[in-house]
Amino acid sequence: MAQDFAPTLRARVARLVASARFQQAVTALILLNAVTLGLETSATVMAAYGPVLEATDSALLWLFTAELALRIFAFRGRFLRDPWGIFDLVVIGIAWAPASGDLAVLRSLRVLRVLRLLSVVPSLRNVVEAMLAALPGMGSIVLLMGLMFYVSGVMAAKLFGESMPEKFGTLGDSVFTLFQLMTLEGWVEDIVKPAMENHPGALLFFIPFIVISTFVVLNLFLGVIVESIQTLREARESADAKAAQAATDAAASAAHADSQMLMSEVRALRSEIAALRAGGG
Repeated sequence: MAQDFAPTLRARVARLVASARFQQAVTALILLNAVTLGLETSATVMAAYGPVLEATDSALLWLFTAELALRIFAFRGRFLRDPWGIFDLVVIGIAWAPASGDLAVLRSLRVLRVLRLLSVVPSLRNVVEAMLAALPGMGSIVLLMGLMFYVSGVMAAKLFGESMPEKFGTLGDSVFTLFQLMTLEGWVEDIVKPAMENHPGALLFFIPFIVISTFVVLNLFLGVIVESIQTLREARESADAKAAQAATDAAASAAHADSQMLMSEVRALRSEIAALRAGGG
């Protein structure tokens, strides 16, 4: 009796956890937790409502722990094979770190609970999965950018090192300045104009670097990510189409089997009627 009750209870819990209303409730709790964690950074708010916020935070942590326990009970091994399940488990585990001692610094990571929106909201989860799938392609771009920064850093150190030692005196300073140049942060007043005072042709170096690093290489990153998102979407649409086709084929096969069975019964009935007629004659 108990052995039959456990799978039934587990199936009910699994349906509850996977239901849309349950997921919406978890999302609402995560958003509420994000608000409370933000309010805890205000000294004025903490002076007025500190105990309430701390009690709310503790209650939300217990609710998240209970939700995680329900998922583990419902899915068992499948939960541990799900990367998003492991992510949620780590985040909740960090939130339970003690507030004192060597692990007190982990308490500041409680805000990571807000990142659980990534595992709850399907659209956010799709974007993260697409970004992770794009990492191999992005590796080649990172290597290209590193090579470009190294070559440009050496050239800039030799060209502008004597006139601007604080910007291009060493290879490290040169690479850091070129990174600032790539972000377009004060690139005219802080870098280009001072360099042109001693090197009028400095634009012939800086402008191609800005065009390549800012408008070409960074757009390559975006292109790889967009392509990964599109590929993932097409793969899921193809899987959904195959599942729908399989369901249609199964329904058609079942209907054909029912039709064949009905025809067999009709033939058998006709045979019996014919035998009765022959016997009566």
